[in-house]
Amino acid sequence: MIEFQLTEDYIPMIQLLKATNLVQTGGQAQIVVSEGEVKYNGTVDTRKRLKVRKGDIVEFRNNKILVK
Repeated sequence: MIEFQLTEDYIPMIQLLKATNLVQTGGQAQIVVSEGEVKYNGTVDTRKRLKVRKGDIVEFRNNKILVK
């Protein structure tokens, strides 16, 4: 599990995927989110600008990110 330390109130989903190096570019992040490859707290979510907050879990390609 990847633990991501949040320094703001939230981070947009596509920025989180880039910050954890699970995708190379913002464009790639937008594609994988819009194609339903990302789960947010156990549910597929296609909102690219979804605000991920502390305590949330994001899953992508067998990787789990815990936002702290």
